[in-house]
Amino acid sequence: MDRFQRWISPSANLEYEPLNHPPQDDEDVRSIFSQTSPPPRFSSFKYGVFFLLGVSMLWAWNMFLAAAPYFYDRFRSDEWASTHYQSSILIVSTITNLGSLFTLVKLQKRTSYARLITVSLLLNILVFTLLALSTGFLKDASVMVYFFFLMVMVFGASLATAISQIGIFGYASGFGRTEYTQAIMAGQGLAGVLPCIVQILSVLAVSGDKQEPTVPQTSPKSAFLYFITSTVVSVLALVAFASLARRQPAPVSGLSENASEGDSDNEESKTVSLWDLFKQLRFMALAVFLCFTVTMMYPVFTAEIESVHGGPNPSRLFQPAVFIPLAFFFWNAGDLIGRVIVLVPRLSLIHRPFVLFILAISRVGFFPLYLLCNIRGRDAVVQSDFFYLFIVQLLFGITNGYLGSTCMMGPGYWVPEDKRQAAAGFMSLMLVSGLTAGSLLSFLISSV
Repeated sequence: MDRFQRWISPSANLEYEPLNHPPQDDEDVRSIFSQTSPPPRFSSFKYGVFFLLGVSMLWAWNMFLAAAPYFYDRFRSDEWASTHYQSSILIVSTITNLGSLFTLVKLQKRTSYARLITVSLLLNILVFTLLALSTGFLKDASVMVYFFFLMVMVFGASLATAISQIGIFGYASGFGRTEYTQAIMAGQGLAGVLPCIVQILSVLAVSGDKQEPTVPQTSPKSAFLYFITSTVVSVLALVAFASLARRQPAPVSGLSENASEGDSDNEESKTVSLWDLFKQLRFMALAVFLCFTVTMMYPVFTAEIESVHGGPNPSRLFQPAVFIPLAFFFWNAGDLIGRVIVLVPRLSLIHRPFVLFILAISRVGFFPLYLLCNIRGRDAVVQSDFFYLFIVQLLFGITNGYLGSTCMMGPGYWVPEDKRQAAAGFMSLMLVSGLTAGSLLSFLISSV
C-alpha cells in the first residue's frame, strides 16, 4: 500500500516540490513559473508569435483534409488507390510523426530548438509549394505516380510536424511562462476551426437545390488555393519567428529572460531520462495520452452521423455536404474554447494531475452518446440535432482542448527549470503517441 501511495503521489521521492497551495488568483498563477526568482514578464508579442506558430503547426495538415475530395477525384479511376489513399496517408503520417518525435526526444542534448523550428517551417514551405505546383504540372500523371508523390509529400509534412512539435514546445517552455504553451495550443485550435468554415461556405455557395450539391473542392484550382495558403501561413510564421529570435535568442532551461545572448546561444539543453520525466509527470502524461486516444474516435462518427431533419428534400443546412462540416466545426469550436479557458485561474486544474487523469478516462463516456445519434441514416435514439451538435460535439471538443492544453502546460508547474524543455518534448511524444493509438483504434470503431 505504501508503494502504491508513493506511486500516485506526484511529489513523492522527487527532487522538487510544487506549490504548497493551488493558484487562487493571477499572482499565484504567475508565481508557479519560478520558485527562486521572479517570473519573466509576459509579452503579448511573444504570445502572438507562438499563437501563429501553433496555427502553422496544424494548418498544413488540415489542408490535407480539406483537399480530400481533390485527391479522391485524382484516384477515382483506380479502385485500389481511391479506396486506400486515406488510410495510406494516415499510416505514413502517424509512423513518421511518432518515429521522428521519439528520435528527437532521445537526441534532446544536441537539440537546438530554434533550428528545429526553422527547419520545420522551411520543409513545410517546400512540401506545400510542390503540392500547389503539382495541381498543374502533374495533372496528367498516372494514378500510381501521383499516389507515390502524395505519400512522399505526406512523409515530408509529417516530418515537419514532428520537428515543429519538439522545437516549438521546447522553445516556448524556455521562457518560463505557461501562457506561451497555451498560445501554441490555441493556435492549433484556430487552425481546426477556419478550414471547417471555408468548407461550409464553399458548399453553400453552390447554386441550386440538389440533394447532393457539387463540391468545388474537387477542382485543381481549389486544391492549389489550399496548398498555397499553407505555404503562405508557414512563410508568415517563419518571418514572425525570425523577428522573435532576433529580439530574444533561443532560451535555455535555467536561464532567465535577461540572460545574455552569448550564453543563450551556446548553452545546451540538459539531457533527462524519459523514465524520470514520466515519474515526475505520470498523471499528466497518461492524461494527455488517453485524451487524444479517445479524441480520435470523433472523426469516425462525425463523418457518419446525419441530421435527424434529413428526409427526401432537406434544406441545404441539413444535407450531408453541409451538416457534416458543420458538425466538425462545432467540435473544433469547442476544442478552441477549451484551449482558451485554461487561462482562467479559477478554472485551472494544472495543480490537480490526478483529477486530469480521471477526467481523461471519463471521456470514454462520449462513445455511447454518439451511438444515440443518427448514424448512417438510421433512426436516432435522441431525435435532436441540438443534442448532437451542442451536447456531444461541442462538449467533447471543449474537454479535448481543456485537458490537452492543461497537460501540455504541466511542465511549467511540476518540473524544475532545468528540465522544462526536455519535459515539453516528452509531453509532445505522449500526445502524438495518443493520436497514433487512437488512429489505430479508429479502424476498429469504423468497422462496427
